[in-house]
Amino acid sequence: MKRWHEMPFGAALTATGGASCRLRAPGAQHVDLVLPADGREWAMQRLAGGWFEVKLESAAPGLRYFYRIDGTTLVPDPASRCNPDDVHGASEMIDPQAFDWPDFDWRGRLWYEADIYELHLGQFTPVGSFIATLDRLADLMTLGVTVIELMPVVDFSGRRGWGYGGVLL
Repeated sequence: MKRWHEMPFGAALTATGGASCRLRAPGAQHVDLVLPADGREWAMQRLAGGWFEVKLESAAPGLRYFYRIDGTTLVPDPASRCNPDDVHGASEMIDPQAFDWPDFDWRGRLWYEADIYELHLGQFTPVGSFIATLDRLADLMTLGVTVIELMPVVDFSGRRGWGYGGVLL
């Protein structure tokens, strides 16, 4: 099953092989889309409400990009689906329909049945791995846990390296 969440902001690949990129930057005078691989850039059109937009005729999954605000500040897309080079590196265009989700008939648990355990993989076992966590699932069941919420499993440099520190709030 193919799933995606259509967003009115960020970068979205189009059915015609291009992309639409939108950023809300109400304090900006000018915004450019920049491709770091070859230095190409496009001026984004200013829209109502502080929005900026550009449509690319040609784009593909894996294309890396930044936004340049007012000619000086280079930032990743705050609505990016992927930042492979950390939260301050270039954003990457992703095709959210490329993955075929195998969970069509899964319905989950009713919320009133949910006893949620927020689990940090790196601290839950001495080894800190997915495999080591499997050996402790019975312990969580004994506690009555019915849902495990994994805390972010990757970190990034900086003061808040838990994998979900805010950038460009």
